[in-house]
Amino acid sequence: MGDSRKEEYDFSRAKQGRALPIPPGKERITIRLDADILDWFRRQAEEQGCGNYQTMINQALREYMLSQSSVLEDLLRRIVREELAQYKP
Repeated sequence: MGDSRKEEYDFSRAKQGRALPIPPGKERITIRLDADILDWFRRQAEEQGCGNYQTMINQALREYMLSQSSVLEDLLRRIVREELAQYKP
């Protein structure tokens, strides 16, 4: 069969590294997720026709993050009200 790759492909101008640049504001990471969670997101992306389960995971994490911010804000407001109530005549 021989090594005909050199004749078929010219890699002289190829660049090593990522094929696609990372968009601004994004960061490439390695994360381990449970298989059932990953399968669920993949199925959801396929069923909804959006095709990008990673975007869906990102959105779910963002929604959780924002919901936690409002929980913290509510807690802080309650504490401030309770503290101020001690000083009212």
